Amino acid sequence: MTAARSTGAGLTLVVEADGGSRGNPGPAGYGAVVRDADSGQVLRETAEYIGIATNNVAEYRGLIAGLRAAHELAPDAAVLVRMDSKLVVEQMSGRWKIKHPDMQPLAAEAGAVFPSRALIRYEWIPRAKNKHADRLANEAMDAGRRGEQWSAGASTAELDAGGPAGASEPAGGTAAEAAAPSSGWGPDLGPPTTLVLLRHGETPLTPSKRFSGSGGTDPELSGAGRRQAAAVAEALAARGTIQAIVSSPLRRCRETAAAVADRTGLDVRIDDGMRETDFGAWEGLTFAEVRERYPDDLEAWLDSTEVRPTGGGESFATVASRVAVARDKLLARYAGRKVLVVTHVTPVKQLVRLALGAPPESLFRMELSAASLSSVDYYVDGTASLRLLNDTGHLR
Repeated sequence: MTAARSTGAGLTLVVEADGGSRGNPGPAGYGAVVRDADSGQVLRETAEYIGIATNNVAEYRGLIAGLRAAHELAPDAAVLVRMDSKLVVEQMSGRWKIKHPDMQPLAAEAGAVFPSRALIRYEWIPRAKNKHADRLANEAMDAGRRGEQWSAGASTAELDAGGPAGASEPAGGTAAEAAAPSSGWGPDLGPPTTLVLLRHGETPLTPSKRFSGSGGTDPELSGAGRRQAAAVAEALAARGTIQAIVSSPLRRCRETAAAVADRTGLDVRIDDGMRETDFGAWEGLTFAEVRERYPDDLEAWLDSTEVRPTGGGESFATVASRVAVARDKLLARYAGRKVLVVTHVTPVKQLVRLALGAPPESLFRMELSAASLSSVDYYVDGTASLRLLNDTGHLR
């Protein structure tokens, strides 16, 4: 839409902005709308698919686009920004510190659009009152899924199925929220791509729950672990539904995957993106030993998934991004098929968390046993559905 007027004298504009990620991180987009504060008339709409990003990045990108659109219309106008992101509103209002390194340059970019920050006010609104920007963000994400860029007048199938524009569910964090009716009912999307997630069998480090990642020794399966691998291989072969096998490059996963390959006749493809976290100086230590040697580092690590273990390991946030990229490549390669992914505790938890749109701290609230099976279905519209978690029935 084009501007109804371009002068800023005495004018107040309202910017409503939103962003979403179907996976967090996952395919992401933003939407923003600029209104005349007095009449409510829509002066401009903007939206864009931005590739793989987190919800917060998409929300900030929506804010920046909305502010730029408002500045183009009336550079001297006062602006009221209305968003359903409490984080962005509080950070841009100066009440919350911006700690995340990815957010800091985005906040600075948003703050620089209008030379005088006195012209900008921020107001939090419920998601239900941000439907226009939400609709645009969904349209942008759907356009990206089709390999296109958003253009004005586009409409998502989900929104059309749900009723008039503006009556949709929010774009906000997850594919389940953004693209599927909350009741679970929806159009036939065809067969999903299923990732069957198998944690490797036990190693000598498993019983004592020692940190065992990708940065230390590469232990082989123990005798118990080999028996577990044989049991899960027998169960999967009996089901006869696995169509491909993908494994972390670490020995314990390759050995577990090989047991399944021997029983099913399938080849094993190695995917480095599915390796375990690098736990740095904590490799091989128990939790109690880490607490004794590195108490401050451990507390900081437990407090934020952005913190790396002592000695240059990987943060859980870094692992989440790596695993999400590996997941998307698998979904593209094996579309509509059932794939066994032999991996580790952290990648399985990250895939489950991303499928559910759960917060990062949920990683510390899941238990995954050795040689356990979990399963996630992924549909073509970006929806993810957790079907199984930590199943060990085959080990009994």
